[in-house]
Amino acid sequence: QEQLVESGGGLVQPGGSLRLSCAASGFTFSAYAMRWYRQVPGKERELVAGISSTGGINSYADSVKGRFTISRDNAKSTLYLRMNSLKSEDTAVYYCHAPGRSLWGLGTQVTVSS
Repeated sequence: QEQLVESGGGLVQPGGSLRLSCAASGFTFSAYAMRWYRQVPGKERELVAGISSTGGINSYADSVKGRFTISRDNAKSTLYLRMNSLKSEDTAVYYCHAPGRSLWGLGTQVTVSS
């Protein structure tokens, strides 16, 4: 069964850091580009970052550029999102997505608050 499982969310103070992980299973992870999205209640899901299948090409939303880093370990079938200098407006549920498989995880909550 194809599956994406996010972890690593939590409560962090403004200016803090978190690293999200997304464990993939049931498909050839290394063959697919991956993305991180986030969503706040009442708003559309927002693309945060994307990475190519080999990890050589990354892209970021302007709102997170310079603060977030997307990466992957194909040997571990795991996608990561390192988030630094977190702001209150980064509070959201974060989802990983495999567009080539039309596959979403269930999400992990990130709350930035003092």
